[in-house]
Amino acid sequence: MNAPLIKYRGRLNALSPDARRRLLDRTGTSDIRVAQRTADLIARVRHQGDRALREMAREFDRAELQSLEVPRSVCEEALASLEPKLKEALARAARNIAKAHAAQKPQVTEVETEPGIVVGRRPDPLGRVGVYAPGGRAVYPSSVLMGVVPAKVAGVGEVIVCSPPGPDGKPSAGVLAAAALAGADRVFALGGAGAVAAMAYGTESVPRVDRIVGPGNAYVAAAKLQVVEAVAIDAPAGPSEILVVADSSADPEAVAREMLAQAEHDPDACCVTVAVGDVLAQAVAAAVERAAARAQRHEIVTRALRERGAVLSVDSLEEAWPFVAEFAPEHLLIATTSPMEDLPKARNAGTVFVGQYASVAYGDYMTGANHVLPTAGLARAYSGLSVLDFYRWTTYQRVTRDAAARLADDVGLLADSEGLFAHADAARGWRKS
Repeated sequence: MNAPLIKYRGRLNALSPDARRRLLDRTGTSDIRVAQRTADLIARVRHQGDRALREMAREFDRAELQSLEVPRSVCEEALASLEPKLKEALARAARNIAKAHAAQKPQVTEVETEPGIVVGRRPDPLGRVGVYAPGGRAVYPSSVLMGVVPAKVAGVGEVIVCSPPGPDGKPSAGVLAAAALAGADRVFALGGAGAVAAMAYGTESVPRVDRIVGPGNAYVAAAKLQVVEAVAIDAPAGPSEILVVADSSADPEAVAREMLAQAEHDPDACCVTVAVGDVLAQAVAAAVERAAARAQRHEIVTRALRERGAVLSVDSLEEAWPFVAEFAPEHLLIATTSPMEDLPKARNAGTVFVGQYASVAYGDYMTGANHVLPTAGLARAYSGLSVLDFYRWTTYQRVTRDAAARLADDVGLLADSEGLFAHADAARGWRKS
């Protein structure tokens, strides 16, 4: 007998403790073998540099690399050879990403905490950033745009892209075209943990970066976590996920389309709908089953829904919002009668799609919002990639002579109480005699 297509059905408040835990705990189990293998690959790159990277390309990608770096002319040729309509669609996406992220650029702030005492904070663009772009089974030129364009908007000094080579020794033409369109400064035919290590520590050919962003497989994710003592990274990322909150105004077929759009990413994707009322929940479940039967990526969709799919019902929207905050989805779609009124009630989501017309696919590609987002419940604390990720902050303080004199005694008192007597002397040195 076949397993049900949708793993969890029924009332949200009737979920067993085990089922609820499985839905909420999406971190997965740590694979010790992946972690150890990743550590070995990082060590090889640190000790052998470019030689290790060439050996890894031969071993994992079956590619002989004459040069680790892809010439700019090759990227430009890839862009020029794109089908014109696809090229314009990518250009439109890049324009929207640039516009949305430019609006997020931070400003210098100053505050006078007391007369003569000014505390300021200045955003400084990072010097160099690395963007990882997956290759092989998952090739996403859109992810190149999501990493490179905001970095360029922020004013990062140099943006490099690493993506695995194919048998011809070059990354996919789509990735190369997107890198050229987005304005990447350099592109390297490197993938996996080796690419992450090269960007984190530098080699003869690959410059060391200040931050690494972009999605990847289990080895890329493990490598990013293992190099955090040397380089900043974006939020740890896992399989795709969506949570739809729907009431009677929602079209069940539209909700089903959104669930399948995420399910087709990965067999480990998590796709959940919380519907107001049993009737709507049943209609959504039926629509999902019909859509899955005709899905082009049927096997992936079916596995995802059978392992981590859910259509659950509630009596009212008020019952849904606490679950949303606890679930903390990568993508949250609010398909309700008054989605703008419900938006403030939605907490802990990587990004929110307001109203059923705001398909997640639009955000994945074209609205201008970033699709590099926290997964596995990490939206409780992490945010999606933004222009802010490409700055570091410099704080500074200005103190006038008169203000220094007013600070001297109280600061000296505090320093003495902590046993830091040289601090006290430094403060009191500005007393007025």
